[in-house]
Amino acid sequence: MNVSTGSEHMEYGPCISQIATLLADPKRSAMIWALMDGTARPADELAILAGLSTSSAGAHLARLTSGGLLKQEVRGRKRFFRLAAPEVGAAVEALACASLASAEQINRRFAQPTPPLPLRRARICSDHLGGEMAAELYQRLLEAGWIEQQEKRVEVTSKGVARFAERGIYIPALAQRKRETVCVCPKWNDRNPHLGGALGAGLLQLFIQMGWLRTTEESSTLQVSSSGQREISKIAAAA
Repeated sequence: MNVSTGSEHMEYGPCISQIATLLADPKRSAMIWALMDGTARPADELAILAGLSTSSAGAHLARLTSGGLLKQEVRGRKRFFRLAAPEVGAAVEALACASLASAEQINRRFAQPTPPLPLRRARICSDHLGGEMAAELYQRLLEAGWIEQQEKRVEVTSKGVARFAERGIYIPALAQRKRETVCVCPKWNDRNPHLGGALGAGLLQLFIQMGWLRTTEESSTLQVSSSGQREISKIAAAA
């Protein structure tokens, strides 16, 4: 008597469990998300964006590379990483859309909990600054005429180009990158919008380099120094 097992009739299908495991880690998914614009980024920059030490980021990047999601490029002494193929970006974007759809369904049934105070104040959102501090900065930039918003489109004004250049951020150089120079990044758990795009990423890098913001071990939370609170609040502030 032959006994048939389910495995004998199991049809072949793509193994997605390995990819799901790689993307399930918040730190790894944060680094993947930072590469969604198609550019290559150095390992140390991805470490900062994910709130990781250089060694920890290296281990995560090695797993993503061996798993076929990223590819590595060596440029001098630095290692750069980019998405291994456009299909990787499409898959991650689809997962993000599904995640947002699920969140919207849950929010219809349950009240959304208030994020912890440090996370509300300042955090890493993709590759730029998010939270209340980012929303306040966005509003000041609008009121000071550094940026202009037409519906959902945002542009840097000539005044803004000059003012950002005084702080070491050159808009013409940002415009050469393969991504939006500036855009609004309205997240579903934010009451007010904040800056995204290359300008948003450039501002976050500046704030971290100046020591105004520091990454923490707690996910995307950023620690704001006393000088950071003072100096960031001065940007585009009314005289």
